[in-house]
Formats: sequence, structure tokens, C-alpha cells
Amino acid sequence: MPTLTDILGAGPKRSAVVDDACHVLDDEVKDKSGFAGIAIKAAYGVVKGISPGFVREVVDGLLDDFLKSLDPLYQEAVAKGARPGAHVQANAGRVADALLSITDGRAARAQRPVIKSAYEKLRPSAKKQVESAAPRLGALLERHLA
Repeated sequence: MPTLTDILGAGPKRSAVVDDACHVLDDEVKDKSGFAGIAIKAAYGVVKGISPGFVREVVDGLLDDFLKSLDPLYQEAVAKGARPGAHVQANAGRVADALLSITDGRAARAQRPVIKSAYEKLRPSAKKQVESAAPRLGALLERHLA
């Protein structure tokens, strides 16, 4: 059975997924509120200000690892005859753990102090934030797997 990387990780499909993921990220940040929302919006503004296209570059650089980490959930959904996006939403905690294991490793190796600092400030609440993004992540998968 093809993997998520096989299906979404190459050619024009990859570019469309990266573009869509950037829109999902922008929408998730925009919708944050309260004290945590202020911190997230400020950190995201710092990251976006590093250079034009930096967020897209980071998303593209993380995509292969993200697809690999989400592939077990995709394979489970296919085996059960479930919609992959719905399976992602139903397993938001597992999705968050999988994705954060990737970003934790990348942040630890980051060469830019501003990136490390921003990530470290947001990491304590990251699992909750990623879990809340599961509906949009699931919808992204549904759009591109169709």
C-alpha cells in the first residue's frame, strides 16, 4: 500500500500540500486567543519576519518527516475503511505526539537562537495547540488524498 510520502510528498502534489499547510498554520495562529494566543501570535510574527518565504521553507523541510510520522495513522484508517482525516481528528493526541517529536528534534538542532527561543517558550502548551489543529490537519489530508 502506498505511504503518505508516496502520495503527497512529491511533484505538484507536494507543492500544493505545502501551500495548504501554510494556510492551515496561518489560520490556526489567527484563531488563537487569550494569553497563549498573544504569545503564539508574537512568536509566529518573529518567525515570519526572519525572511520572506521562511515559513514555507520550514514547512517544506518538515513535510517528509511529518508524512512519515502520520503514515501509521493513515495506514490504520485505510485498513479500517475509515476516512484518514476523520481518523486523524479522532487520534489528535497521537498526532500531536508524532508531530512534536519531529519539531522537538529540529528545534534542538536549530542554528538560529531566535527560533530556539520562540520554540522553547511555546513548547509547554504545544500539545494542546496541535491537538486543537487536528480538524484542520484532517481536512488538509482529505483534500489532498481525494
